[in-house]
Amino acid sequence: MVTLFNEGVYLLDGEKIVKDSAGMPSADEARENTITYGILRSHDVDGSKGKKMRIRFDAMMSHDITYVGIIQTARASGLKEFPLPYAMTNCHNSLCAVGGTINEDDHVFGLSAAKKYGGIFVPTNQAVIHQYAREAMCKCGNMILGSDSHTRYGSLGNMGVGEGGGELVKQLLKNTWDINAPEVVLVWLEGTPRKGVGPLDVAISLVKATFENGFVKNKVLEFAGPGVKNLPIDFRNGIEVMTTETTCLSSIWVTDDEVKHYYEMHKRPQDYKELKPGHIAYYDSMITIDLSKQECMIALPYHPSNAVSIHELQANPEKILSAVEADTKKRFGDKVEIDLMSKIQNGKVMADQGIIAGCAGGTYDNLSAAAAILKGKSTGNDYFTASAYPQSVPVYLAATRSGIAEELLEAGVAIKPAFCGPCFGAGDVPSNNGFSIRHTTRNFPNREGSKPGQGQISMVALMDARSIAATAANGGIITAATDIDYTDNHKPYEYDPVVYEKRVYNGYGKADPKAELRYGPNIKDWPKMYAMQDNMLLELAATIHDPVTTTDELIPSGETSSYRSNPLKLSEFALSRRCPEYVGISKRIQKDDLARRAGNVPENVAAALKQVGADAKNTSFGSCLFANKPGDGSAREQAASCQKVLGGDANICYEYATKRYRSNCINWGIMPFTIAPDTKFDYEVGDYVFVPGIRQAVLDGKEEIDAKVITKNGVKDIHLFFQNLTKDERTILTEGCLMNYYASQK
Repeated sequence: MVTLFNEGVYLLDGEKIVKDSAGMPSADEARENTITYGILRSHDVDGSKGKKMRIRFDAMMSHDITYVGIIQTARASGLKEFPLPYAMTNCHNSLCAVGGTINEDDHVFGLSAAKKYGGIFVPTNQAVIHQYAREAMCKCGNMILGSDSHTRYGSLGNMGVGEGGGELVKQLLKNTWDINAPEVVLVWLEGTPRKGVGPLDVAISLVKATFENGFVKNKVLEFAGPGVKNLPIDFRNGIEVMTTETTCLSSIWVTDDEVKHYYEMHKRPQDYKELKPGHIAYYDSMITIDLSKQECMIALPYHPSNAVSIHELQANPEKILSAVEADTKKRFGDKVEIDLMSKIQNGKVMADQGIIAGCAGGTYDNLSAAAAILKGKSTGNDYFTASAYPQSVPVYLAATRSGIAEELLEAGVAIKPAFCGPCFGAGDVPSNNGFSIRHTTRNFPNREGSKPGQGQISMVALMDARSIAATAANGGIITAATDIDYTDNHKPYEYDPVVYEKRVYNGYGKADPKAELRYGPNIKDWPKMYAMQDNMLLELAATIHDPVTTTDELIPSGETSSYRSNPLKLSEFALSRRCPEYVGISKRIQKDDLARRAGNVPENVAAALKQVGADAKNTSFGSCLFANKPGDGSAREQAASCQKVLGGDANICYEYATKRYRSNCINWGIMPFTIAPDTKFDYEVGDYVFVPGIRQAVLDGKEEIDAKVITKNGVKDIHLFFQNLTKDERTILTEGCLMNYYASQK
């Protein structure tokens, strides 16, 4: 169904694939004819066709886990008004009962910031972030930067990029997003999906084929081919939003009459234009997807790439679920008791919960298909429960007017307002040992909200809305929607912006400097960050040898996110569900460094420095995290900022899972060290890493350095890399963080 071709190809007139380069223009020349390069070059402030790009975006998106920190950072760096449309949605911390007033305090702050700086404010439960972008912000040929990793709108002709808050701050201060000119991967779609197959089925297959092997990491996916025309817009959007899970940089699609109709329906016909590759376009590699062969899929814990077809699962449930149990034990040890075998009843796997929600699941077409499957049936009154979250009020209105909501409610599905909670652990947390099937974006460890440190474990598997509905109709037995007969006679989606017109505050271009920002008691400024000193002494505060470490493990989502506007409070949760001892160790290291700065060098620091002949006066002391491959998943900058708030000075790894996490580290002054693949890192928490002359090496443009590891068994050599840093990034690192960088320019 999904085939990878790891060689360059040419596409002629958007129709014919040529693998032979004879008689063709050079790869560099023809790559400029991709849709991708047409958009990127038009946003590159340098206006050249070089190997580096400095991008300015057309618009930005944030939600209520990230916008307070972004605005606070930008305000401290000299922000006067928003220079581009900036929409702030309130779809993550919408459960205002959690943490007292602090969530709603942040919402009030957001509205006051929109008034003061000229922003767009979308109140609670009106829309999830990406659906509002689709409905109100996207334009063909434009670029949107979002502080959520699933910022992906390429199916509407608008290239979306998810990054940490620091990159949004740069745009607010009229700086740029700096990248290497990326490789482009052609995603060639053929055929037509069978009835019962949905967008998440295709997306899961794509992620399965590309994630672990890094086939598209930091590249741009460009979707084309005869199969595109066979996909409705919601189907395309559902695939598009999941490209984040492949670790690609961004994605873009050809546009056609279906996209044109979308913009017309949304009262913005002027925002449509045809996008297609030029006469001869070059792609660095290719993926072909035969939609007609797509099966209904299930992505098992703990990643969207851990996927099999539903038919495979039901044919061999013991083997497949025992592998998940073994993985759980490997991750959490004796902290939890898991029993997935109990989910096998009469030879079939049962689910406890079904959720259709968020930017991926709560589309009109998904709800329509689910209602058609469940019409006249029941989710039952046993342990299985089902919920659906329309992704915006316009979608909810349309679902109500067309009878979709009525049919879902009659079947026993609870319908809830637009909210991202089920995707990141702030809503519908399953019971202990519960098995939830969800049409959402992720199923990382603990992402559903369980707390292994307290003996809790529940698990999420990703499935398309159609198969979730089929499962609900079948008494909780996990069922492929292709195995049932149904007819969806609901009318097509009709967009009505009436609620947005009444409730959304659109202040772009109307900044009011006299407006006061409204602060709640939980909204705190960032603590003091120190500039890099000549040398760096690091103490390992955590070592993680898992193949990949997610941002949810670095800073848990869920109710902890209520403290996102209080840097010190939020940092208390850093690595709490993976390495609970990390916070205490980091605080002790930070305390020792403050004593060193005051001239009272702690004995442990003095002893370590003595072994390498270094001076405490010009050698900083900070904590360090080692992980094999950290940073997969969310764009939340808190994964890095919490480390910095606790005195973190560096990370060491073999590679960073995503560009966005590495960028977050840089923007918070955390050195993004890497080591060679053949380097054995068997050092323990409490060992030290001494990096001499690091400040000058960074300023001089060097990309590697010799360092020392100080262990109980003596001093050992280690070689560290810090490659592909821009001049500005090097200055940010030496100044200590992005805020210090801007402060130094005043």
